[in-house]
Amino acid sequence: MVRDERRRQLLQAAQEVFVASGYQGANMDDIAQAAYVSKPVLYAYFPSKRELYLELLDINLTALGDVLQESVRSTKLNKERVHDAIRAYFGYIARDDGAYRLAFESGLSNDPDVLARREAFRRGFAGVAARIIREDAQLPLVEAEFLGRALMGLAQASARYWVENTAEQGSAALSLDAASELVYRLAWRGISRFPKET
Repeated sequence: MVRDERRRQLLQAAQEVFVASGYQGANMDDIAQAAYVSKPVLYAYFPSKRELYLELLDINLTALGDVLQESVRSTKLNKERVHDAIRAYFGYIARDDGAYRLAFESGLSNDPDVLARREAFRRGFAGVAARIIREDAQLPLVEAEFLGRALMGLAQASARYWVENTAEQGSAALSLDAASELVYRLAWRGISRFPKET
């Protein structure tokens, strides 16, 4: 197997193990077994479980960031940007691979490298939201950045709540479209109420 293909195989297996077991419950034996390789092969690519986790964290946060960036680039209308970004966030959270768990839930929540990566993602997402808010509501930058963080928190908390309850409620749960639409309407009605300065 070509080195890049092997690396992708190991990352895929590791993601499945981390999502299923969490960081603390996962071990390199399980990851090697899931990838159908020996531990020495796994260690040849990744010197530790932590390094493997950090690479997966980077991959998943970058993927989510790319999805969100694309959603706001698809239109010039801020109302649609907010709608599309919230829908994209919910779509990412709803993925079958559980990637959001790896990105936002782990036993490494106090690890400085994990915290820094998550904060960089939050800062980026909040920055995109702040630009939309500032442009539409004509607010000072500090206020727009604060509201960008609030919007990011709203999307993150509601999407995680939705995906966890969807698993419990089954067919009685809100659809992805219905849930993201409700959050969008709440967010946009709030943002659009800010008076524009003249």
